[in-house]
Amino acid sequence: MSTAYLFPGQGSQFVGMGKELYDSNTDAAKYFDQANEILGINLKEIMFEGPEEKLKQTEFTQPAIFLHSVALFKTLDAKPDMVAGHSLGEFSALVACGAVSFEDALKIVRRRGELMQQAGTENPGTMAAVIGMDDEAVEKVCTQASEETGKEVLAANYNCPGQLVISGFKEAVEKAVALAKENGARMAMLLPVSGAFHSSLMQPAYDGLKEQLEQLEIVAPDCPIYSNYTAEPTNEPDEIRSNLLNQLLNPVRWTQTLNNMSSNGADSFVEVGPGKVLQGLVKRTLKGAEISGHQ
Repeated sequence: MSTAYLFPGQGSQFVGMGKELYDSNTDAAKYFDQANEILGINLKEIMFEGPEEKLKQTEFTQPAIFLHSVALFKTLDAKPDMVAGHSLGEFSALVACGAVSFEDALKIVRRRGELMQQAGTENPGTMAAVIGMDDEAVEKVCTQASEETGKEVLAANYNCPGQLVISGFKEAVEKAVALAKENGARMAMLLPVSGAFHSSLMQPAYDGLKEQLEQLEIVAPDCPIYSNYTAEPTNEPDEIRSNLLNQLLNPVRWTQTLNNMSSNGADSFVEVGPGKVLQGLVKRTLKGAEISGHQ
């Protein structure tokens, strides 16, 4: 029996996140206090008290979810057989498998959030959820919308069968949403996001993070980590580094990741972090898998 540990990405945040953990566990509390010190901001207060508008800003959302996930994982005394994280969650997974230190990952996650927020301002774009169409049909819709508008839109998150998120220039995303509805999507709607994540519009974030990632100390993990970029497992520090950078401009292959984990022996999946989004995606992707979570 193999157990996979999964770590959520942006969208799982809520005001009050981590407060119960902080109040009830002194070991976890140290990570929250340490994070405030390392970042020089009162991240803890933003997480516990909001306001929601501030917590929803990418530069705070990303370190908040990362901190919650890692502090929680550190209290579990868990020994994963494999790990993966959804977008930002890949950094939480890297700490969980021992490839990157908490301090180094926290700094880079904060910088990643800032750069992605800036990229969203420099290259305005948006994202949309498409439900009830298969992957290939959504890809075709994106290609058609790109051709008709002359602007990029592409599948950005392969979340589970029948649930994709698309990303790109606003005009192209809106066109793709209209085409998806025409082609039988059960639902296609724009998402309230600050940028076109996992698309070429994140190029400024890629350029800004490259140098910091090159300097990041990455060691061989204690267990394989499945990359969003390839959906494949790796133990190689250089490959991990390259995957983290490429992830910014390319789709999160979550459906493929879960299928590959299952093929490689995972029959139990544990989500660690705020919310239950990933548990739902496992349920819709893998029939009969054992699913649990720690919030």
